[in-house]
Amino acid sequence: MDIKCKITLVVFFLIFSNARAQLSVSDRNTRNSFDITTANILFDADDELSVKRAIHLFADDIERVSGKKPALTTTVSKAHHIIIAGTVGKSKVIEQLMKNRKLHVKEIEGQWERYKIQVVDNPFPNVKQALVIVGSDRRGTAYGLFSISDAIGVSPWYWWADVPVKKRNNIFLDIKPYTSPAPAVKYRGIFINDEDWGLLPWAKNTFDPELKDIGPKTYAKVFELLLRLKANYLCPAMHEASGAFNKYPANKLVADSFGIVMGSVHPEPLLFNNASEWDKKTMGEWNYMTNKEGILKVLDKRVKENSPYENVYTLALRGLHDKAMTGNYTLEQRVQLVGQALKDQQAILKKYIDKPIEQIPQAFTPYKEVLDIYLKGLEVPDEVTIVWPDDNYGYMKQLSNSKEQKRSGRSGVYYHASYLGMPHDYLWLASTPPSLMYEELHKAYNTGADRIWLLNAGDIKSCEFPVTLFLDMAYDISQFSFENIADYQPSWLSSIYGKKYFNDLKEITREYNRLAFSRKPEFMGWGYEWNTFKHGRERPTDTDFSFANYGEAEKRMTDYHRIGAKAESILNQLPEEEKASFFQLLYYPVKGAELMNKKWLTAQQNRLYIAQGRSAANLLRDRVKHYYDTLYEISHDYNDLMNGKWKRMMSLRQGVTASYFELPKLDSVSIPVSSAMKLFVEGQEPLKGVTSYHQLPAFNKYIDKKYFIDIFNTGMGSFNWSLKASHDWIHVNKTKGTVIHEERIWVSVDWNKVPAGDKVAGEIEFTSGNTTEKVLLSVFNPTLPLRAEVKGLYIEDNGVISIAGAAFHRKRETDEIKMQIIHNLGFEDQSVMIGDPVARVHNPRDNNSPGVEYDFYTFHHGPVDVYTYVLPVFPLSSDRDFGFHEQGTSQTRYAVCIDDGPVALPSSSAPEYTQAWSDNVLRNAAINKSTFYIDKPGKHTLHIKCGDPGMVIQKIVLDFGGMKKSYLGPQVTKVK
Repeated sequence: MDIKCKITLVVFFLIFSNARAQLSVSDRNTRNSFDITTANILFDADDELSVKRAIHLFADDIERVSGKKPALTTTVSKAHHIIIAGTVGKSKVIEQLMKNRKLHVKEIEGQWERYKIQVVDNPFPNVKQALVIVGSDRRGTAYGLFSISDAIGVSPWYWWADVPVKKRNNIFLDIKPYTSPAPAVKYRGIFINDEDWGLLPWAKNTFDPELKDIGPKTYAKVFELLLRLKANYLCPAMHEASGAFNKYPANKLVADSFGIVMGSVHPEPLLFNNASEWDKKTMGEWNYMTNKEGILKVLDKRVKENSPYENVYTLALRGLHDKAMTGNYTLEQRVQLVGQALKDQQAILKKYIDKPIEQIPQAFTPYKEVLDIYLKGLEVPDEVTIVWPDDNYGYMKQLSNSKEQKRSGRSGVYYHASYLGMPHDYLWLASTPPSLMYEELHKAYNTGADRIWLLNAGDIKSCEFPVTLFLDMAYDISQFSFENIADYQPSWLSSIYGKKYFNDLKEITREYNRLAFSRKPEFMGWGYEWNTFKHGRERPTDTDFSFANYGEAEKRMTDYHRIGAKAESILNQLPEEEKASFFQLLYYPVKGAELMNKKWLTAQQNRLYIAQGRSAANLLRDRVKHYYDTLYEISHDYNDLMNGKWKRMMSLRQGVTASYFELPKLDSVSIPVSSAMKLFVEGQEPLKGVTSYHQLPAFNKYIDKKYFIDIFNTGMGSFNWSLKASHDWIHVNKTKGTVIHEERIWVSVDWNKVPAGDKVAGEIEFTSGNTTEKVLLSVFNPTLPLRAEVKGLYIEDNGVISIAGAAFHRKRETDEIKMQIIHNLGFEDQSVMIGDPVARVHNPRDNNSPGVEYDFYTFHHGPVDVYTYVLPVFPLSSDRDFGFHEQGTSQTRYAVCIDDGPVALPSSSAPEYTQAWSDNVLRNAAINKSTFYIDKPGKHTLHIKCGDPGMVIQKIVLDFGGMKKSYLGPQVTKVK
């Protein structure tokens, strides 16, 4: 962006919650401008320590932009204009302005983390004008200061992602009085889930080699980032390899100096890290039944030491290091044991904190097996915030029911952008779609989750975008909607690199999210982790993406290649100072995902070629090695950025059982000396004993497609080939040539010449020397229906009908249930959500139940399997089993039927850790099969009706017996 042009805090149609102040920035002076580069900063020496730290950072920001650092002063002196920063009730300077009626703070006084920015004329004698930033509390003041920093060009990620600061000789602000809203969520933060392959090796060896750990120096940078992102809460690293947060007394002092509220993640009671702080030799067993006094002793000490500071106290009882409680106890005994532990922990809080227990922030997270304990009857004190977890893959397992929504402690969410565990880790690249995050977190907020939002952010690095999105939503979720969420990421990136790149960034990010939605880069090895017999190690296999059917495997590689090349093009165009940040924020994730996909898919193609005897198999082997080497090369480049600033941060050793980073198993083919021609045609399954001839999929006049034929060499040298079509309506893009390894021929039909009928056939004969191969063609060209009669309908093609969920023909809505299109989500990149998830459950068997309808045309009658691809969401809350639900099923239901026929009631949910759930989360879809009977060919209507509101429909496939093996299913068969 040209630094000479005027920029505003609202950069695009999406209003970023990090930049809400009504001010614009220019390097030209105007009548109403305020020049902050020539103004001293006035503050009260007795204001909060964290406020004074924020003021110093703000002064540094002005210097970063202009090269001029403003003087800091605690006394008023004669000046043309000054900057005043302070906190209501803590700053005498602010009190004086209020007393003199120069400043009114009634709208923020006594509020949580709010601020006001305005220009005050003649604030003091001999001072003409002041820019005043006043906060309702210490963080409110800091947020106000950093909102100006953000506006003048200092990104919250200026250090953590090396986002360059836009330089200006002068900084003139045009300011309208502005009062910030109350944060949507009270405590908003991240959990550093360092697993010893990112943040810790970097801190230990690169950033803080003196300490050799994640300590005060590293945490200071984390706290600053959180403040700049308008967050206030941190759960620190918990793993054994890194030292516990409280191992270093300076850590909590640094946290307080930034005004950050400290917490602990779900298995760590009262800020105690049992993973690295519990010493079995000196403390005994971590077993509440047999060693209660020993456990309470360490918890008592922890609260005593930390109680002077601002904390959210986790109430918990699990096993060591994020594991289930040890001991052969019944579920009822566990309910009793955990219930007593919560009471004992609250007693410790009462002992050391001089507040009513209702005013002490407390959290309880029913994570994994703890949810079973909670649902069995565990009584959680009303003032404790229930922090609902997702299933580690982005789907909220349960939210507050009508009774729980009335709790004084309200509720919150614990959400994952990174995870280590079954069925597969994803720790390398952030790839949870923004639309999915919004869909799940928005419904959580609407059920009362407004007290605590915690994001598992892994090592922070590579999670820069989800951290930003998550915290922006937590601060002001009202600025987001289903209409703007899909463009959040390109808007954010464009605010850094310029509006001119917006369209390219939109294509790159949307495609990246779409491709990773169906299969994350970490899952491309296609092996399960943790549940194999040999050390639980993943055993990579071929993927389910098909090279024979629907063009999906090659299209996936083509799509990744396109966005990878576009990202590289932007990188090369950027000024040198912007390249390092772009490399981290976009280029590396996109290119890394591209290389990971190409590596595994090309290795699969290599094995297919070997089975076919193709001489090109050896070329693919070398190509896989190239992708593997290039991935390591760009990872090394990442670590070498900024003169080695991030050395050891980006590791290709992530996940203790994962092997997706390894070089795939590759084979070579022994190539005969003599060349020889063979063919492979689209749709030809590599199954022996099925067919002894080549046949392309049928050409359908309603779905005008072309299909490929591969001519390949099984020997050395080359061969000449030619082809002859049996009819003039058969079109090929080439009739002869020379093949060294392989050549692809495209076949289509001239519908103006082909005879009418549904049994039209033809053939193409390929000749090379004495070798002749034939490929059979079937053409479906009936006289009826006319194309115009079925235009816009989904139609049967090669025995299947494929429907895009968001492209329905009609919808039936009520005042309560509306259809919501969700962009950039689902196998077809758009989905439809049937009703607001928090609405009441409907009876989908009711003919008048709201829903969507799809018109289709079939040429057959008889049984048909209908596959519905839906988002694998869980039941909203524990009180959803009523109405049409069977008691205790705990499943989300929707209805599927054809015409007025019988109704099937599939579910989107499966119990966590079942095989069905594992498959669902790995592919981000629950694929449900329902079988119906169609009485006659012709036009029919598929109905999907509301049961549990909030069901998200991605895609529907009707299989009349022609569906081929694939991962994504057939391409949409709509008559255009």
